[in-house]
Amino acid sequence: MKLLPLFLRKPIEAVYERRLAATLVGLPRPQHVGVMVDGNRRWARKAGHTDVREGYRAGGAKVTTFLGWCTAAGIEHVTLFMLSDDNLGRPAEELGPLIEVIEETVRDITAEGRDWEVRAIGSLDMLPGTSARVLKEATAATAGRGGLKVDVAVGYGGRREIVDAVKSAFEEHIAAGGDPAELVARFGIDDISRHLYSPVADHTDFIIRTSGEQRLSGFLLWQSAYAEMHWVDCYWPAFRHVDFLRALRSYANRERRFGK
Repeated sequence: MKLLPLFLRKPIEAVYERRLAATLVGLPRPQHVGVMVDGNRRWARKAGHTDVREGYRAGGAKVTTFLGWCTAAGIEHVTLFMLSDDNLGRPAEELGPLIEVIEETVRDITAEGRDWEVRAIGSLDMLPGTSARVLKEATAATAGRGGLKVDVAVGYGGRREIVDAVKSAFEEHIAAGGDPAELVARFGIDDISRHLYSPVADHTDFIIRTSGEQRLSGFLLWQSAYAEMHWVDCYWPAFRHVDFLRALRSYANRERRFGK
């Protein structure tokens, strides 16, 4: 079956998109969305680029567009999985360009005029060179802006986050003069939730992963206990607004029982 020519396909897709958006009015929306921005390198190769940095750049540009969609949809909080702690073991010639694009993306989404409050989370001090300082300074400038909360997960690992949360809980308790044994006796779920990297991220409603992969890869392990999952076959740079609306429709049509 032949595809419609582009000059016909675009208007038809626009009509479909408007109708799809209309069906979502009044339906439940996720408050916290986690997004695994996967497939940038594969998109670049499929598009014929010999330099995979073109995929990273296209993926970075899509981040800004995606956050605009989330703002318009009334979503309160987004966590973007941009680099795992495992990725830090990649060769320098591969890791360097990726981190450069992450820095450029963070500068863009934290720029003057953006109504987003951005935080970089993860093992930032494990990043090479001055990357940790660049990310911290850029995101610090957004404190108190209000609007959409955005966590950029860089050098992030869900297991490492849980370990760090336990350590932080004990360090806080001991610094206040408390007995570690007493904390062990009463230690509970809230003690970890309060010490996660992001104080507003103790639960996640919805996780979207692009590129066709169907695994969490260590993303938001604590927060995603009852998150709904949505897998998308397209690579992240090719993720469209209509794909986003379909994801929201999928979420709205699910019955969330939280194990009850």
